[in-house]
Amino acid sequence: MKRRDFINWVGLGFIVSSLPVAIAACSSQTSEISPASSGDWQKVGSAKELDQTGQLLVKNSPVGTVLVVGTSQTANLIAVDPTCTHKGCTVAWKANTKQFACPCHKSEFGVDGQAQKGPAKKPLKTYTAKIEGDSVVVKS
Repeated sequence: MKRRDFINWVGLGFIVSSLPVAIAACSSQTSEISPASSGDWQKVGSAKELDQTGQLLVKNSPVGTVLVVGTSQTANLIAVDPTCTHKGCTVAWKANTKQFACPCHKSEFGVDGQAQKGPAKKPLKTYTAKIEGDSVVVKS
């Protein structure tokens, strides 16, 4: 065997033997990234912003559009996707009746997101929300 052929075979052997290590390295990075996109807590605003009006509407949060209702002192925050399930208008929180109301066609939703008055029939998407430090965080 010529020296050049020998060096080529050694180089090829090195590359082939390194392949499983490269694949394993890529796989472990993927598994570290995927849980963050599958339900971890995501910051949507600050407790100070929530306390100013008792609600926090965030249109471009990591989980989508979110309306959080409560204050930093509230034990159970309410968080929903405020997009009405009838025609897509943005619902508003009515503190006096403790309902979400759609300004377009007068649908009403309870604190649990369930449709209480039509024309909407499907519930609003809900999130779990809490105060973590100075931040308002949600989890879908």
